[in-house]
Amino acid sequence: MERIRGQGQSGCRTGRAAIAPGAKLGHFGRLMRPDILNPYFSALTELSGIGPKLAKPFNRLLGRPEGARTLDLLFHLPSSTTDRRIRPTIAEAVPGETVTLEVVVDQHRATPRGARSPHRVLVHDESGDLTLVFFKAEGGYVERLLPVGETRWLSGRIELYDGMRQMVHPERVLDAAGFARLPPVEPVYPLVEGLGQGHVRRALSAAVGLAAPLPEWQAPGRVAGQPTFLAALRAVHNPAEPSDATPLGPAWRRLAYDELLAGQLALAMVRASTVRGTGRPSRGDGRLTGRLRAALPFSLTAAQEGALAAITADLGSDSRMLRLLQGDVGSGKTVVALLAATVVVEAGRQAALMAPTEILARQHLKTIAPLAAAAGLRVGLLTGREKGRAREQILAALADGTLDLVIGTHALFQEGVAFRDLALAIVDEQHRFGVHQRLALAAKGEAVDVLVMTATPIPRTLVLTYFGDMDSSELREKPAGRTPIDTRAVPSERIGDVVTRLGAALEEGRRAYWICPLVEESETSDLAAAEARFEDLRHFFGERVGLVHGKMKGAEKDAAMAAFAAGETRLLVATTVVEVGVDVPEASIMVIEHAERFGLAQLHQLRGRVGRGSIASTCLLLYRAPLGEVARLRLQALRESEDGFFLAEQDLKLRGEGDVLGTRQSGFPGFRLARPELHGALLEEARAEATAILADDPGLTGPRGPALRALLHLFERDVAVKLLGAG
Repeated sequence: MERIRGQGQSGCRTGRAAIAPGAKLGHFGRLMRPDILNPYFSALTELSGIGPKLAKPFNRLLGRPEGARTLDLLFHLPSSTTDRRIRPTIAEAVPGETVTLEVVVDQHRATPRGARSPHRVLVHDESGDLTLVFFKAEGGYVERLLPVGETRWLSGRIELYDGMRQMVHPERVLDAAGFARLPPVEPVYPLVEGLGQGHVRRALSAAVGLAAPLPEWQAPGRVAGQPTFLAALRAVHNPAEPSDATPLGPAWRRLAYDELLAGQLALAMVRASTVRGTGRPSRGDGRLTGRLRAALPFSLTAAQEGALAAITADLGSDSRMLRLLQGDVGSGKTVVALLAATVVVEAGRQAALMAPTEILARQHLKTIAPLAAAAGLRVGLLTGREKGRAREQILAALADGTLDLVIGTHALFQEGVAFRDLALAIVDEQHRFGVHQRLALAAKGEAVDVLVMTATPIPRTLVLTYFGDMDSSELREKPAGRTPIDTRAVPSERIGDVVTRLGAALEEGRRAYWICPLVEESETSDLAAAEARFEDLRHFFGERVGLVHGKMKGAEKDAAMAAFAAGETRLLVATTVVEVGVDVPEASIMVIEHAERFGLAQLHQLRGRVGRGSIASTCLLLYRAPLGEVARLRLQALRESEDGFFLAEQDLKLRGEGDVLGTRQSGFPGFRLARPELHGALLEEARAEATAILADDPGLTGPRGPALRALLHLFERDVAVKLLGAG
């Protein structure tokens, strides 16, 4: 069971609970959701018109296969609007755009019984003619909908077919009375198969009607001139103007700010919980760090020195450290982390480094072990693979202090792992862990300092969004000796040329990676692609080709990596299991198959596996034409820059963002309302307000407390909600 600061191992409260008078408590003291939010969290099937048949596509649309709630529907915002006040003539209508037309019905060309051809209706206005097209039209329906000689109002998308204007399945066909009742501006929503705009609009009309007014959680000085939360929801779903349903309109901005405020308040509460009370200063004497620096084959960069100075100051202070260390590919984060660990060991305490995968944990051990030996640090490894006596020996060494530094995976925070005196928890690739897991590792000691590392540079807006509970250091410099990487995009039709050039390079003794495409979100499909490509390349290059993927047993992966590092194999076919941390300086060629399927940050990480030595390196981006616009811009950015921080900003613009405080424990599933690439200024304001709230009312027990607790529940910031009930 997860432990948070202020709770003992049994889960009993040891401190005073920050609970407002009258607040409801569930099992183990957890604050229950306020009753005022019940309409938002009711099952979607309670809305009129949504039965079992419609519930299935709605659940898919809203990403809730277990059953969507009214809240999920209310947070399903429009992608655009239809403004029916703009009414061009047929001749003026722009192909590809949704328009509203007033027409006269001229003629029906019905489908003969049993034929597959569509039912066509010819209409006109004073400027020209238009054909309406209906597929699978039931007998008599279209004739009743569009009587010959009558005037009708149509809404739909104009298309050109053989040079003639047509409209396929108009969204609306109305007489004068029906058109008069139609909202002049209507939202247009993203859909899935089985749902039409009408289904979503009717459901949202019912949901908005049931939504209850909520207490105002924003600061009084900010509320003036803004709609309330409920008024903003109503405006977005029932826009009077198209701007009401756009991300930069006042209604959407209100909703975005509320979501950002919930996130920032939650992060601030996590930080307050983590650093609450005095820390335990760790001040080294320099004897071990001096030996370690002497053993390094290079001098630290200015960025490394700056980050290390900030970390050392944090470790020696009376407050607990919670710091993010982000660096570009190859910027030397591991060395900084090792020097930080050495400081706490000099103070007579222990450190732990947690990595998300066994490959990365063992790579860290390989890098750290010789340096640690030179410095006199005692280092061990603990992953899920260590069993029996080997595991018992490591656990005993941690418990009695024989081990100074342990490197491992999730196994480090499992039950049964006890340290003599853990002072520093280093979490590598934080985005693959959740806040719960970081807290669980930190709970293995008293007032543990936490250093989080990521090799994926993060835009400032996302640093505030996901890591707002942390101080931040950046490593933008790369150690001397790193060579630029020649990055080229090659159409997949030329894969034969790539294989030929690769063969020549292997004959010269060079080493290369071949990364297989991510076919879909499925390890099975990814694996199949890797194994198929491995067999193809073995046909050309024989035993010089190795294979590594996530489904292999640990020992098999180690053996494959070791063979490649030793030069026994020279071409390593792999899935993205080599994305982070794998360090083979002799590798100088990276081929990424179906590069258009990968995100920009991931492509940059994969490219970073080469260019780690003195050999001129090449990265070939194999893509299948034609490229979509986003994929084209992504590959163009990668060709033009090796700056991970610049590429992270570009990736944000192209792909959007993510959320690490929700129920998912890895990845970036994304916001529902806020768009950090558009709402960056709001994020800064939300951070400032969250800081002010906790400075004034850390337990949320003041006049705004109930409203702010409702806000946290509404946006499902579970980590913060749990902290409300913890001492």
